[in-house]
Amino acid sequence: MLAIVGTIPDPAVPVLTGPVELSGGRLTVAGRELAPDRGTAALLGAAAAACRHLGLDLPHAFLVGDEGLGKGSRKLYEHLADILPKQTFSTIVFHYLQPDVDWHNRVLLAVQSMGARPVLVADAGFMYAAKMSGQAEEYALFTPDAGELAFLADETAPHPFYTRGFILQDENRIPELIKRVYEHHNAATCLLVKGSTDRVANKSGVLAQVDAPSLEAMEAMGGTGDTVTGMACALIESGLDVPRAAHVAAQANRYAGELAAPTPAAQIGELVAHVPAALKRALAEAS
Repeated sequence: MLAIVGTIPDPAVPVLTGPVELSGGRLTVAGRELAPDRGTAALLGAAAAACRHLGLDLPHAFLVGDEGLGKGSRKLYEHLADILPKQTFSTIVFHYLQPDVDWHNRVLLAVQSMGARPVLVADAGFMYAAKMSGQAEEYALFTPDAGELAFLADETAPHPFYTRGFILQDENRIPELIKRVYEHHNAATCLLVKGSTDRVANKSGVLAQVDAPSLEAMEAMGGTGDTVTGMACALIESGLDVPRAAHVAAQANRYAGELAAPTPAAQIGELVAHVPAALKRALAEAS
């Protein structure tokens, strides 16, 4: 089963665990309804829609409220370190938690204690923690944008704030940054670098690129990186190898945007209803 770990921006929300429910565009975890319009909730919505289309169980979620100060994240880290050794998840996706190297390492140790080692995916804050801990190579997939890639490429930066200025967040330099990330062992086995052109890469270089369809409204819409990660982790759970899953997800995300025909005022949750049709098309093209 696929497990998804992350936060929602409400500090009053306690640790929530349970299967995701998706009905009529409404996303529910442990009896609490979440709007799939940003962050981990958007990732969950896309992953749930993809899992249903692929004939998989819907994901199991581990969530907590955290407005960015870290208190909720620490509660969830502690919960995961305690319960993961007894779990049997085959894919675990870590999304936004406040980066904390010590707690990251405790959670990773708990994962390594599981009976069967799951495939690990990291995005957002947890990807930062993985790099900061020196444990990036324990992961199968990172999903950075250009700015996050620049931090991964800076072997001396202890935090994204300290990324050195000469390591520019320039999409034209992404192949160069990918090479640098792997030279310094700061990457997962596979990278899905999100941008105006999405690139799938490993230590040998760029494996695939996706740049169409391209919609201006999608470029300005927050959360498109969350939905592509959600689809990628569902595809990994379905049995696709990680680079192919990342490639199909990047293409399907663009097709979902095209089907949704968003305006500048659109919310990312509007893409979730189009995930099945978008995945069907992308998978047919990839076969």
